[in-house]
Amino acid sequence: MNALSIHDPLFLVPFLTGLLLSAVLPLLGMYLRLREEWLAALAFAQLAAAGSLAAAIRELPVLLGSFGAAGLAAAAKSWLSRSGNNGYALLMVGAWGAAVLMLANAPFADHLGHALFDGQLYFTATAHLWSVAGFSALAVAALRWLSRKLLLERMFPDFFRASGLSPRRYHLMFDLLVASGIAVATATIGVMAAFSLVFVPSMIAWQWGRSWRTALAVSMATGVASYAAAFELALHYDQPFGPVLVLCMVAMAVLSWVAGLIRR
Repeated sequence: MNALSIHDPLFLVPFLTGLLLSAVLPLLGMYLRLREEWLAALAFAQLAAAGSLAAAIRELPVLLGSFGAAGLAAAAKSWLSRSGNNGYALLMVGAWGAAVLMLANAPFADHLGHALFDGQLYFTATAHLWSVAGFSALAVAALRWLSRKLLLERMFPDFFRASGLSPRRYHLMFDLLVASGIAVATATIGVMAAFSLVFVPSMIAWQWGRSWRTALAVSMATGVASYAAAFELALHYDQPFGPVLVLCMVAMAVLSWVAGLIRR
């Protein structure tokens, strides 16, 4: 058993980096769930991973490939959304297939592949923290401006159109924001861990939130609490972080479901 813990100064930067992501990604997940597009987050994550691998093979910056691939997906999202979650599912499995083939034909990228799918949070440096902090500040500011427009367009589409507002530019801005967040998170905590922070907290908040603001708070609190528990458990038992976080998220979802049954 490993005696390392969350209080070790060696892990302060990785902890803070993931903590910011655990607070911001659940907020993005709420708006994706509002629009019934939560599967898009997993598609973006898989595509960001494939883009990172392609960039590494071409000896380009990994984050450049991650942002580029996720950004292209965001730009095409309005077209993909016409087929509902089917388009996102096809994008997801296509990106997965491309990533596996790249790993099979470029053995030197195997280490990066494991990092992208399992997460490499413990190896993040100060530069990662500042990148995530910058994105988090941008995301919070952008959501404060976009929130009312996204809610109006979803809940009162006729009023939104009667006001002469076009939803396309707001959708594109939000999609690019999601793609950027997923790209950063995939490079830091891995594909499934990033998706779980988008998907599970919003699912729980949808059940327990009495209002939109309350649901946002529940979603953020769920993400942060699950992340803190996973970080401590993964260090204490010397386990990879990504799978531990996903299992903590699943445990939170089960507890939420049981509590819902008891309440009823």
